[in-house]
Amino acid sequence: MSEGYLVPGQLPSVNATPTNFTKGPGTGSSLGIAILSLAFAIGFPGNAFVIWTVLACIKKRTVACILILHLAIADIFVILTAPVFIHFLATRSWAFGNVICKLCHYISCLSMYASILLITSMSIDRFLAVSKPLASSAIRAKSGASNMIFAIWLLACLLAIPMPLYREVITITNKMVCIPFHSSTGHVIFQYLFEFITGFVFPFSVIISCYVYIGLRLRTAKFQTKQRTSHLVIMIVVTFALFWLPYQVVNVMQVSGELFSSEKLIRAAKGARPNVTAFAFFSSSVNPILYVFAGGNFIKTAGAEFMAKLFEGVGYDSNNSRKVSHMLQQKIQGELVELDIVSK
Repeated sequence: MSEGYLVPGQLPSVNATPTNFTKGPGTGSSLGIAILSLAFAIGFPGNAFVIWTVLACIKKRTVACILILHLAIADIFVILTAPVFIHFLATRSWAFGNVICKLCHYISCLSMYASILLITSMSIDRFLAVSKPLASSAIRAKSGASNMIFAIWLLACLLAIPMPLYREVITITNKMVCIPFHSSTGHVIFQYLFEFITGFVFPFSVIISCYVYIGLRLRTAKFQTKQRTSHLVIMIVVTFALFWLPYQVVNVMQVSGELFSSEKLIRAAKGARPNVTAFAFFSSSVNPILYVFAGGNFIKTAGAEFMAKLFEGVGYDSNNSRKVSHMLQQKIQGELVELDIVSK
């Protein structure tokens, strides 16, 4: 067994202290507590309001609106674990047992995967609305959306499985702590490289490809869309990327440290992980704030139901789809006519 790794059920010596564990609250713990507290204070009521708005105030829900609803559900799931982590950071002792340790981290990882898959689906929805507005109408109907939502949650549940397997409650300096454990270097590399590829590289490659295509297609057709959805989805994507990028950078640092046997990189990654994790946690609280900015024009006229007015306009309806399709067809026909004239 490699030095510095823990096997489930094995208790380290009294003086053994992982590099990401400190004996007192300290500056790092205080920052983590502040971030998690703010995330809970903003995120719980904000996401609860989004869920209430979609379920109670919107009768005709578009695909994008349904995706936003489930994004809020994923966010509120992870936010509900915040008090448990705040208690752990404040006391430096885990008082909730091994099952809750694994469950809380599983929920957090599940939320990460559900969020990124939902955001990726929003981008694909925009892509289909522009590339195949009529042919994709069946896919983007409510029945198709229900199947997609089910697949997203199922895939997120499966992708999150490694997280609880690599968490364990152990005793360190007479305190119970819930920390990562790995039986070998290979397990460290697998977990963090798996998270980096499945939770960042692959989905953001799809997202970027979708928006590059959308931008080029609409620019070629000389059609300037003012759809509120596209702007809102782009804000959600960018915000999610900004909050999760530090966490993924730490993953890469730790994998690199293990591959090249760099203790400096490993210690830096382990030391930064608690705070970047708390920072990523805050991403679950930001979307309601984005909705407030996006729907600011409706606040004065619609009051508490301003989000309903915002979400009612989310999504390409059939008229918009036909308009985009008609513009693109006109552009193609015009180019064919020009080619025919030149050939003659």
